[in-house]
Amino acid sequence: MADNHYDVIIIGSGAGGGTLAYRLAPTGKRILLLERGAYIPREKENWDSHAVNVEARYHIKEPWFDRHGKEFHAGAHYCVGGNTKFYGAALIRLRREDFGEIRHYDGLSPAWPLTYDEIEPYYTEAEHLYQVHGLRGSDPTEPNASAPYLHAPLSHEPRMQQLVDDMTRLGHKPFPMPIGVMLDENNPRKSKCIRCNTCDGYPCLMYAKADAQVICVDPALEYPNVTLLTDCYVEKLHTNSTGREVSAVQVVRHGVRQTYSANIVVSSCGAINSAALLLRSANDRHPNGLANSSDLVGRNYMCHVNTMFLAVSRDKNTTRFNKTWGLNDFYSGDGEWRYPMGHVSMMGNVDANILKLGAPRIVPGMTLEIMAHHTLPFWMTTEDLPDPSNRVTLSESGSIMLSYTPNNEEAHKRLQGKIKAMLKEIGCHDHLVPLQAYIPGRIPLAGVAHQNGTCRFGSEPQKSVLDTNCKAHELDNLYIVDASFFPSSGAVNPALTIIANALRVGDHLIERLG
Repeated sequence: MADNHYDVIIIGSGAGGGTLAYRLAPTGKRILLLERGAYIPREKENWDSHAVNVEARYHIKEPWFDRHGKEFHAGAHYCVGGNTKFYGAALIRLRREDFGEIRHYDGLSPAWPLTYDEIEPYYTEAEHLYQVHGLRGSDPTEPNASAPYLHAPLSHEPRMQQLVDDMTRLGHKPFPMPIGVMLDENNPRKSKCIRCNTCDGYPCLMYAKADAQVICVDPALEYPNVTLLTDCYVEKLHTNSTGREVSAVQVVRHGVRQTYSANIVVSSCGAINSAALLLRSANDRHPNGLANSSDLVGRNYMCHVNTMFLAVSRDKNTTRFNKTWGLNDFYSGDGEWRYPMGHVSMMGNVDANILKLGAPRIVPGMTLEIMAHHTLPFWMTTEDLPDPSNRVTLSESGSIMLSYTPNNEEAHKRLQGKIKAMLKEIGCHDHLVPLQAYIPGRIPLAGVAHQNGTCRFGSEPQKSVLDTNCKAHELDNLYIVDASFFPSSGAVNPALTIIANALRVGDHLIERLG
């Protein structure tokens, strides 16, 4: 059994777990990385829209259930690198004000127990590690940074440049979107990234997207002290007789139950699965689930109020990589409305396969194929507020149940209205087409890419699950390093904040391990 004991066990290899493994690898400590899935195979289907979007070839297969017990299949992925294998690589910081209390139309967004200045050096390090392309000072809402981006912003293709120019002419301030891809536009022959049209939502066949597998897991495995086990489902965490330490990690691998132990155990399964793991691990000392005397494990689930809308351009959109700009002019409100509205950017390419999923209203005279070549796919994000009724629980059989009711919707409607008001001025037909695969254009319950908040951190054990170092208040050796720790969600992609926090907690663990 001695061979099954490690200094650190990390459960999950995505933005949190993969980055943490990378941080700890040079210490020489014995590290075990447990991943529920396997490596995404490198195959032609990586770039096949029908395979990825229609067949959902790489999605998880297990059913989850909503608050009414109705089955759904989440758009999540179990694989080395986690959901970063499929993300759009938009790596943007929360705004400085997101770390404080903010009054929204629907209520309060709580302050974090961590200031922006405390996490800022880790944001900078995360941007450098994940090879983010961007331009400091171009986004008027961007908080201060201690260093520039190491890579120049991605250039706009002609239709995107026209869109940016039109918005600028209207008095707006579009900025180069911070993107983590390995594109060298000055030396295309040697560039790993070829600027394809299958990035956002697809695994990268070229290994040119800055995902957790490519950037962190594979380099960490070059150290002999780091071991990765794939196809490992962590069934339960056991505690010692006092209930103060995780004494064993119970795993099912290829149908065989195995047990491992470690001085430090880190859950990085994603906000939904980390909460589910703690709830599954209930025992006599922790009858409501590990670290759950506050009854907050699984509560305050957030995933943003997101909408995908297609603006139908009068001109053909031949862009291969749309996601080169963002707009935060309405992030904290404007002169017409004082409450925050959120973030606007572009999403990946939309083709006929994607349109067929929702059969959207077709502009007269257009087929789906023609319409796909004329779409400008907008992505709009508004902060949703923590609500204890929005939560992760387990069914009687142990399946994940996800209860969620959207809030802050008036702010989101106003954000949509801002874009709708621009349409004629940006060369589009005067209506937005909701992508009806997500009726009515809204991301459904199954859209869990921005999941966060289920095990919030804080200084008071009765009001939080984790302390400020992301250690469970009630256990001395259990940490959670994914988006579970968020007390609020902001209105930008959570990935960079997860990465930065993993580096921060990594430094704490290095000091603790000695």
